[in-house]
Amino acid sequence: MSKPRVAVVFGGRNSEHAVSLMGAGSVLDAIDRSKYEVIPIGIAQDGRWVLAASGQRFAIESGELPVVDSSGAALALPTGSGSLVAYDPGSIPVELGSVDVVFPVMHGPFAEDGTIQGLLELAGVRYVGSGVLASAVGMDKGYMKTVLAGAGLPIGRYVVVRDRDWRLDRDRVLKEAEELGWPVFVKPARAGSSQGISKAHDRAELERAVEFARQHDPKVLIEEAMVGREIECAVLQSLGDDPPAASIPGEVRVEGGQEFFDFEAKYYPDQMSLTVPADIPAEVAEKLRAMAVRAFEALDCEGLSRVDFFYTPDGDLVLNEINTMPGFTSLSVAPQLWAASGLSYPALVDRLIQLALARSPGLR
Repeated sequence: MSKPRVAVVFGGRNSEHAVSLMGAGSVLDAIDRSKYEVIPIGIAQDGRWVLAASGQRFAIESGELPVVDSSGAALALPTGSGSLVAYDPGSIPVELGSVDVVFPVMHGPFAEDGTIQGLLELAGVRYVGSGVLASAVGMDKGYMKTVLAGAGLPIGRYVVVRDRDWRLDRDRVLKEAEELGWPVFVKPARAGSSQGISKAHDRAELERAVEFARQHDPKVLIEEAMVGREIECAVLQSLGDDPPAASIPGEVRVEGGQEFFDFEAKYYPDQMSLTVPADIPAEVAEKLRAMAVRAFEALDCEGLSRVDFFYTPDGDLVLNEINTMPGFTSLSVAPQLWAASGLSYPALVDRLIQLALARSPGLR
């Protein structure tokens, strides 16, 4: 029998392009080639799909972020066929065969937000991770918080700023934000990896922060600044009908002098530390793990997620957000939490592929 064919897809048309490549490099290193046939596929910054070039770079080198090398053969995935087609201008398209599962190591808009999931559903191809709705809700922090609050989970106060609100009714938006108290955090509603995030201490800084966030997304979220330790927990779908499992919680600390957990703290060396298990009371850890699973189920997630909390000085847990495709290098938080929980990075990659192979495309 032939081995299952796994397409690892990375890149994309957003500000997390490089983050996707870093994760994909780790996944490609970890996949068991004796068990799976692997096809690396890059999505260039202009949206073109290409077979990964032999010299494709996946890591940060000399401070330079990696990008998809678009010199490889152009690809298409026709809807309904499940087969990849390679083509070049002036040549006859060549069918490369079907794909059994896609591992989209992708983040941000036009990737993690349900768009690539919808494309794969139309193509009839199985894929790793959450479906269209969970991916879209998890990407949009405003709707995410609505769903989490509806599930009875504790969240911080926030204001959603839509494009029309900011252009036509800015004073109202600023007054609503001021009611949150200073400082506040301002972030694009549909971006990740701390891209476009600022901390504002007054109205002038707030206006600049919103304009900065709008460079990434016309829809912006303003959140009250939570005082507390950042505790994170990973959730993994079970292979059978058992409920999702939660990892050992870990505490993230910024070590590079940044005021908050920004892009450099997440992806550059020696800028953050992760303590696993987090030094919190056992009953708090169990409550946090149960809340993480509730968040996973509230969004109807599949595959894996990472759920981020604040543990306040008063002993309360506040859910910050859920990430349906968390950073996925071998040194990223979610894989490290699972490694500490007894599931190594290669085993985690294999589990996610097996979960995808076990489910059928379409409505579930």
